[in-house]
Amino acid sequence: MVAGASEKKILFVCAGNLCRSFMAERIFRKQLRQRALPYVQAESAGLLDLGGADADPQAVALLREKGFDDSMHRSRTLTKDLVANADLIVVMEREQMEKIMRQYPEAVGKIRLLKSFSADAGQTDLDIEDPHGRSSYDYRTCFSDIYFSLEGLLRCI
Repeated sequence: MVAGASEKKILFVCAGNLCRSFMAERIFRKQLRQRALPYVQAESAGLLDLGGADADPQAVALLREKGFDDSMHRSRTLTKDLVANADLIVVMEREQMEKIMRQYPEAVGKIRLLKSFSADAGQTDLDIEDPHGRSSYDYRTCFSDIYFSLEGLLRCI
């Protein structure tokens, strides 16, 4: 992304918008406030239509524990308008990237894997696994992957 004061919209996308993209949005919003970057907006969506389901309770509890906003989240489905309005679409898995590029070919130049911003980006597996319904360890690993990848994303803004 090009540095500057013009408004930027970053859209985080995962499968259901219950865990990963929700956590990424909330973590990133706080990081933006801490760095006084009001011209950057963060939103999230999912590839699946889950009808406005509540966020995953374990993701909510982990965000709360770590001091991030965990309130009032409902899943939402990725739409053509969300894709068109985003300057950068950040996904959690390569498969999600490929699906969005097939469904919205106009988005090809603005999609990145979140973990590609990590200091560990040279590794072969850039997917951030879905912790939904798994152990507390899996949620914490996911949170850590997201947090440190977002730190890398911030360096690009």
